[in-house]
Amino acid sequence: MVIMGSILTAVILFTSLGLVCALTLIIASKAMHVPVDERVAQMREHMPGANCGACGYSGCDAYATALVKGNVSMSLCAPGGDKLVEHLASILGTAPGESVHKRFAVVHCMGDRDTARNKMEYVGIRTCIAAKQLFGGQGACTFGCIGYGDCTSACLNDAICIENGLARIDTRKCNGCGLCVKACPNGVITTQYEPVTVAVMCMNTERGAQLKDKCSSGCIGCTRCVRECPSEAISVNDSLASIDYDRCTGCGKCAEVCVKKCISA
Repeated sequence: MVIMGSILTAVILFTSLGLVCALTLIIASKAMHVPVDERVAQMREHMPGANCGACGYSGCDAYATALVKGNVSMSLCAPGGDKLVEHLASILGTAPGESVHKRFAVVHCMGDRDTARNKMEYVGIRTCIAAKQLFGGQGACTFGCIGYGDCTSACLNDAICIENGLARIDTRKCNGCGLCVKACPNGVITTQYEPVTVAVMCMNTERGAQLKDKCSSGCIGCTRCVRECPSEAISVNDSLASIDYDRCTGCGKCAEVCVKKCISA
């Protein structure tokens, strides 16, 4: 009888404790409840879901929440394009506003195995970030594409491949998410918006005399493109040409006169 009484007491005690805990959780859930706007879930269904951060937010959920909360542009998601803008406008009950220009990645390097010289033979882990730790990689030019495909691994759209030791972008598949930009340890990949297609395909800031022995297709800072640009959209700083896209009209004159053919148009 004593044992049965102890068991019964224990059962009552634990049942009471469970009820108290359940009641506490119910009260806490009510008191700490944060209302969720159903429009966030609706917008999230139409978003690409890559959580690439191209919009400037940590992911698609954060962007959708920001759209609901405040005056945020609906055209920040380059992968979603104009179709997504239409869906967002419909959900928010507003006009679509400005269209989204297609964004695509650009590899600012032309130093493949035929034009760029190696300073050593690298036999380590075959990733760009690992190779960079050893004297900047095997290439004599430490500013260019290392060529082991970290960008290829990061791309969710199979839009990048390595050809002859150099990353190449398939603009038909690229949606401009920017994951390759983050993956490149040398920072030779950027994203651009259409219709602007002119780009300096080099990142080396060394003087021409130093560069010519390392890569035959790099920018030597000769300033000929600066002199020939009708829009005054090009400048040379630290022996490297750069383009002011607010002025650039995409005429392609700079690409025509570039002696190293390192400007694409």
